[in-house]
Amino acid sequence: MASQGPVNKTMQDRLPGSLHMPEKAKPSETTITWKQTRLPSGFPPGLEYLRQLDQIIIHQQVELLQVILGTETCSKYEIKNHMGQRVYYAVEENGFFDRNFCAPLRSFIIRITDNTGQEVITVNRPLRCSSCWFPCYLQQLEVQSPPGTTIGYVVQKWDPLLPIFTIRNGNNEDVLKITGPYITCGCFGDVDFEVKSLNDMSTIGKISKYWSGFVNNIFTNTANFGIQIPVDLDVKIKAVMIGACFLLDLMFFENSLDGL
Repeated sequence: MASQGPVNKTMQDRLPGSLHMPEKAKPSETTITWKQTRLPSGFPPGLEYLRQLDQIIIHQQVELLQVILGTETCSKYEIKNHMGQRVYYAVEENGFFDRNFCAPLRSFIIRITDNTGQEVITVNRPLRCSSCWFPCYLQQLEVQSPPGTTIGYVVQKWDPLLPIFTIRNGNNEDVLKITGPYITCGCFGDVDFEVKSLNDMSTIGKISKYWSGFVNNIFTNTANFGIQIPVDLDVKIKAVMIGACFLLDLMFFENSLDGL
């Protein structure tokens, strides 16, 4: 894979940390599946804009009712480019019981719309376990685009120490791997989940949970994520990476103290 250039200065100024890619990486069979192989006219409707993005920001909107009453409300997110311009808007759908009694394990449907209000991505998460004691029923998330057409999955892999997930394409074939740190509490710092090739030989990007400050973490549970990936990554896999952010948020950061 071609070497990654320096991260855009605007992105560095806007988001904490930056991605340091290897200077050289030899092409392999695995990398072929990452890249876009279709012409722009073959993109699922609404995903064309992802073709030019190598950095994506996901910002959870503050819910005043949730802050005042301390109850869980349906999460809402803005999905932006590296300039802070909104590209998509996402809304979580589920029941009161799921949100307030199942908490981080809750099932949901997240509907992602473009700036015209057209639904372009649907993210489905069923109610499943996340404990290493139940390796046969770990977390799984399905991403559709357009709604009703599956383009990929995020699947948790069993590991006694590390949070590990695989990104799969619409044919349920493994494409990439996400590996998190031993400690994901996010105490006074960012938490990075590396996006790697299946053989762990190269790191092609990362998903970062940005620490937003002590006061914000105490009074709200808003999430701020950044995705950094190759610009020529298949747009369908980019959409699945957005779904992975929602799953990581609920599994590891769904509390007011972010693990403090």
